[in-house]
Amino acid sequence: MKYFVLAGEASGDKQAALLCKAIFKHDVNALITGWGGEAMTASGVSITRHYRDLAYMGFVEVIRHLPDIMKNFKKCKAEILQFKPDALVLVDYPGFNLRMASWAHKNNIPVYYYISPQLWAWHTSRVHKIKIAVRRMYVILPFEEAFYAKYGMEALYIGHPLAMAAEAENDTLHIAKKGYIALLPGSRKHEVELILPEMVALAKRLPDFQFQVAAVTNLPITLYEKIISGLPNIHLRPNDMHNVLHESEAAIVVSGTATLETALTGTPQVVVYKGNPFSYQIAKRLIKVPYISLVNLVADEKLVPELIQRECTPERMQRTLLEIMEPPHYRKIQEGYLKLKKKLTTGGGAEAAALDIISDLAKAKNT
Repeated sequence: MKYFVLAGEASGDKQAALLCKAIFKHDVNALITGWGGEAMTASGVSITRHYRDLAYMGFVEVIRHLPDIMKNFKKCKAEILQFKPDALVLVDYPGFNLRMASWAHKNNIPVYYYISPQLWAWHTSRVHKIKIAVRRMYVILPFEEAFYAKYGMEALYIGHPLAMAAEAENDTLHIAKKGYIALLPGSRKHEVELILPEMVALAKRLPDFQFQVAAVTNLPITLYEKIISGLPNIHLRPNDMHNVLHESEAAIVVSGTATLETALTGTPQVVVYKGNPFSYQIAKRLIKVPYISLVNLVADEKLVPELIQRECTPERMQRTLLEIMEPPHYRKIQEGYLKLKKKLTTGGGAEAAALDIISDLAKAKNT
């Protein structure tokens, strides 16, 4: 079978890679191409466009890059038509992928959506488009099955691939170095530009701590170096997030999939986010969930603190970081992480989704 896989950001690239590995395992004749990054390439996928050219977030950012986004749509459609896939596999990234789903459905290309867009947070009306265009939906958060059922659509809960991978590797040991703090400033350029300076200011306020910045490979190292500018207690660790988290007593993490990855290593964290003020004001009026971090949403409680927009300051970060490092808070967070991991490891993971896609395609071919 031929599969075209679309992942538009770093977190989607990692999770798409797990799915593609499973497809290759169970479909020995699989030919997979698509848009993604290093993780998908390492899994054996032929990547024709990197996600760094796609990762726009926020209303202002999208409007600013609209000509590029429209070119990407055109290019992607042309590549899919030329490749003639048996299936289009979409990974999260709703702004781009939902449009591609509707287009593919109209062109009689079966669409499989791996990792549901977070429609439950905002824009629930998009569910109706998904019901029409998407053949199968695979969800990785425990409450998403019930969300889709409410709209009369079946979704398959497969557990969270990152939690599954951590469990398979028995990745539970958290060996922290005293006084080491992990800094995860996001995977998008505008996130790093807005939030890393606040993190650097925090490091200046705490000279007795050592701060490790988990730099992502899709952004130039010079971007980080320019902001850090030789501060003695802050160190760049490119493409080494896993080890950075394991070695750190605590972490400051930009909201996103990285908050779950941090939880799975057992590292207590402060979740932060700061975006374009105009984009934030619009989002604040549309978002329908009580928390911004996946950790708190899955836990269904405020397990870790969140500092958003105006609260995302060096002063607040310092106070909150020191609070979570006090033994009672520290233990409570780690106990909550264990419950979280149990919730996320029920289901068959990427393997279950791959088998379901292959089986569904085979049935369709035989009818």
